[in-house]
Amino acid sequence: MATVTSRTLAEEIGKTAGKVWQLLSKKGPMSLAKLVKAIDEPRDGVMQAIGWLAREDKLKIEEEGRTRNIALK
Repeated sequence: MATVTSRTLAEEIGKTAGKVWQLLSKKGPMSLAKLVKAIDEPRDGVMQAIGWLAREDKLKIEEEGRTRNIALK
């Protein structure tokens, strides 16, 4: 099994963040569940990408009951 370096992991998260950004830009706000299904990456990677974008203050995350909706700011 290959070892993943932190730089490679950060690059993968960055690439996934780009996919999340592009999808939200094209489709508009989405529920977290639909976003994870729409991105062809492991759930953990999508969640890390969402965290990355949220930390950069590029996402708006709203909770409606048990649903989290994600949108670009």
